[in-house]
Amino acid sequence: MAVLTEEQTMLRDMAHEWADNESPVTAFRKMRNGAPASFYDPEAWTAQAGMGWAGILVPEEQGGVGMGYLSLGLVLEQLGRNLAATPLAATATATAAILIGGSDAQKAAWLPRIASGEVVATLAIDEGPRFGGAIAAAVTGGKLSGTKQFVAEGDSAQLFIVAATDGLYLVEGDAGVTRAPRKLADSRSHAQVVFDNAPADRLEGGEDLLTQVTDRAAIGTAAEMLGMAEAAFAQTNDYLKTRVQFGQVLASFQALQHRMAKMFTELELMRSAVEAGLEAADSGRANISQEASLAKAVANETLHLVSREMIQLHGGIGMTDEHDAGFYLKRARVLEQMWGNAAWHRDRFARLNGY
Repeated sequence: MAVLTEEQTMLRDMAHEWADNESPVTAFRKMRNGAPASFYDPEAWTAQAGMGWAGILVPEEQGGVGMGYLSLGLVLEQLGRNLAATPLAATATATAAILIGGSDAQKAAWLPRIASGEVVATLAIDEGPRFGGAIAAAVTGGKLSGTKQFVAEGDSAQLFIVAATDGLYLVEGDAGVTRAPRKLADSRSHAQVVFDNAPADRLEGGEDLLTQVTDRAAIGTAAEMLGMAEAAFAQTNDYLKTRVQFGQVLASFQALQHRMAKMFTELELMRSAVEAGLEAADSGRANISQEASLAKAVANETLHLVSREMIQLHGGIGMTDEHDAGFYLKRARVLEQMWGNAAWHRDRFARLNGY
């Protein structure tokens, strides 16, 4: 487990308390049933921004708190525990793109507005159903055209970081931008966004800017998945200690103890991999791509295991819409595909290490 500073410990505890008190799973259920156009509660987002979470990556001189990726991961983990519907992860990865590749003018124009919560930003990268495919979106005369699939928070974002054939571009979410909502299993925003001669402002940075940004997106997603996996494990463990069958609580059966023990050990490995990725992002280590692939592959496999076992060990009630178990399974399956599935990251990790 990572060694936290006093400020990071306070941030984690604050996020934990806020998520439990203000954003329990019942808040997600309410959002799901109400189906707002943004697919999140704007008031909850305003509250998160007010606590400084939107500006965790943004330097203090530009209105943020500049606490880095490990701090961001602590908050995403706590929000993930309760399936909080929030644009924080998407906005943070877009923030990372501006921090790495933005000019002074671009940073001054956008970072203070992001830190205040005024602007929801997101990445628009993939053009097909699988991450890592070819990019056809192109810019001509400062205008970007192309179609992006499964854009997280694409239904409400005011700023897009768009991948084109020659780099990443800042595109405001109005002129030349058309959104088509998608209904995926997790009831969150994954819009198809069409850019038609949309004014675009190119980010600088090297040829690997896109990779640097998507690596950080994968690590942030893994942090949210860590919180989900821990919550799913805890809820299942509590259930096994109270559910009685054949005159005994389920937790007394050795076969079930073995299944819980396997999940517990996998969770410990997952935490190590995710925290290593966050620390690699903070320190700017050269092997961040390996750390990102390791974190996302382990997160995908562990959350897949724990969410599946949550359903099976809860039995019939886990299959019902009235129980929260299904929400964890559905969100897990969507996040497993974002920024690369387990097979994609295992293959990449092997290639980067010379296998």
